[in-house]
Amino acid sequence: METDGECIAQIRRMRKTVISFGETLWDLLPSGPSLGGAPFNFAHRINSLGDHGLVVTRLGRDDFGRQALDQISTLAIGATHVQQDNHRPTGTVQVSLDTKRNPEFLIVPEVAYDFIEVTHAALELAAAADCFYFGTLAQRAPVSRQTLYRLLDVSSKSLKFLDINLRKDCYSLPTITESLKRGDILKMNLQEAHYLAELFEISLTSLPDFCAEMMEAWSLSCCLVTLGEHGAFAVSVNYDKVYDPGLEINVVDTCGSGDAFAAGFVHEYLRRKPLADCCRFGNQLGALAATRRGGTAPISRVELDRFAATSHRLIREPKLEEFSSA
Repeated sequence: METDGECIAQIRRMRKTVISFGETLWDLLPSGPSLGGAPFNFAHRINSLGDHGLVVTRLGRDDFGRQALDQISTLAIGATHVQQDNHRPTGTVQVSLDTKRNPEFLIVPEVAYDFIEVTHAALELAAAADCFYFGTLAQRAPVSRQTLYRLLDVSSKSLKFLDINLRKDCYSLPTITESLKRGDILKMNLQEAHYLAELFEISLTSLPDFCAEMMEAWSLSCCLVTLGEHGAFAVSVNYDKVYDPGLEINVVDTCGSGDAFAAGFVHEYLRRKPLADCCRFGNQLGALAATRRGGTAPISRVELDRFAATSHRLIREPKLEEFSSA
């Protein structure tokens, strides 16, 4: 029989090291400020699943920055790679919710996370990580963009997860194409899929065909499309196609639900689980996150297991039904 110490050591060996790069910011919601930013939300959810998530980011030395550091400590996310800026404020986003409780963003420019610097510690972390998560928002400014590319260049052994996150006035054709060149897995929502289809002149009449063309064009190993209340669709390089329907829930707000989906998917994918399992687990975590306020509301593994075991009415997309295992 294994001792407690042996069990703990085994769990630690199983933990994956996941680096996320980019924005940590305050979502200024109608209900009040909530700490967020996709890379930060993702790292938090990765940690909650038992992996080792570390965010490379930058905060101002202001009230919001101090409050962010306090929350980072409370959420037990290591602050080793959280830089501080003496001259620029911590990032903020004005968030409003539409009639379906989906967020709309007004993102403040020239803030601390636009000036993330290369450090020796970050280079070492990137070289050793099992997974590297990144998006386009932190590439809007040249300093953070070049830092990201330096870190990606040394992370040759890691899975590159591109959560493209196209935010208004915060991306360009060069940052999109450079990101696609460097990614292994592409995650997008349906609105972003429409934009990329138009940008690269790829038909979106068939979502599976669109994903297959994107994978071939950019040498991706996997393509994920989140479909809001209708769930998620995934295609892998070995031509697996999986559709996991949406779950009927009481939505509080969807801020951070896509980040939770990404964390759940990555957690399973790094353990070489079947694509259907990865998609289902991500879908469940994303749905549960949407029942909470803000992107970092606590969700325990016990709560997630209970949610997964509960029978939910499924919200299906008829065009993808043939790929559903549910």
